[in-house]
Amino acid sequence: MKHVLITGGAGFIGSNVALKLVAQGVKVTVLDNLSPQIHGDNPEETSPLYQSIKDKVRFIKGTVTSRDDWRKALVGVDAVLHLAAETGTGQSMYEIEKYVNVNIGGTAILLDILTNEKTDVKRVVVAESRAIYGEGRYWSDELNAFVYPEERPEETMSNGDFEVKYPGCSEPLKLVGTTEDSKIHPGSVYGITKQVQGQLVHMVCQSIGIESVSFRYQNVYGPGQSLSNPYTGILSIFSTRIKNGNGINIFEDGKETRDFVYIDDIADATILGLTVDGVSGNAFNIGTGVATDVLTVANTLKKYYGLDVPITISGNYRLGDIRHNFADISKARNLLGFEPKWTFDAGIEQFCRWVDGQPVQKDNYEASIEEMKQKGLYK
Repeated sequence: MKHVLITGGAGFIGSNVALKLVAQGVKVTVLDNLSPQIHGDNPEETSPLYQSIKDKVRFIKGTVTSRDDWRKALVGVDAVLHLAAETGTGQSMYEIEKYVNVNIGGTAILLDILTNEKTDVKRVVVAESRAIYGEGRYWSDELNAFVYPEERPEETMSNGDFEVKYPGCSEPLKLVGTTEDSKIHPGSVYGITKQVQGQLVHMVCQSIGIESVSFRYQNVYGPGQSLSNPYTGILSIFSTRIKNGNGINIFEDGKETRDFVYIDDIADATILGLTVDGVSGNAFNIGTGVATDVLTVANTLKKYYGLDVPITISGNYRLGDIRHNFADISKARNLLGFEPKWTFDAGIEQFCRWVDGQPVQKDNYEASIEEMKQKGLYK
């Protein structure tokens, strides 16, 4: 691997991977549209992620929905790391065409070029997402089996009952780590697009003799992530609320959990996916294998910022949100040699130190909530 194209390479994950690859002597081309939702209104001047890479990589400002931009970016490239995507789970439920065009359509153009035109590409690595699993994996003692609950109905959540249910089970289900062979049943348009991206890459690449790897990233966080995008990442949303002196509204009962994985661990795992031999055709979960509840997240952020804002457990909820999901990372350990180095507490401390050094961002949270209310997705 001598020359890697990273789509979305000015983004949070992409820029961190780019810097690590450059430090290893790898040539990097970045294709990125510098989306204002992620990078702000004047990204060439103000985006710290773009600034961190712009003089170290070959940068092409363009979009994955343009065949010409793909062709330009693929010149001389022997590996593609395809990260460019629209990423807001809630937003995807009402901007359906955009999410499908960018996430699926952009991937289709790449694969069309690889199939029908001459390139030097030998491996494609694509970002799927934990969102493709929908609700997590559970064990039922009553059924003596692993089960995969469907989306929680509005009528039970409106009564304050947020736990998952499964037909034939009256006892509580036991949450367990989601494995790569778990049921794929995304609960959002975003999740569907990420599922299709992975399926397309593996199927087409196999048919044309190009290696393929996909990553199902859990909730990625760390220095450099967007603090102004209200559609992704509760750590950013909560941090911006706290720094503005605003209270935190925690959905449901605060016991919903996610697997939060630090950006350095994500970047290291991604580079393993680009370099390790004998893993073509595989999808890998990348997380910590630890579930952390949202109330713990809020209190940990308050601790490290030293700011006491009110926390309200409101019972509000978003239709389509999952209750729990954390990764079983055994496969990545065994085949890639991946081992997360960062605990949640240590990673949050580093993240908060970085946020403390940034300008306080405008809090766009209420506007995003109002948007979801108008679409009937927020209750």
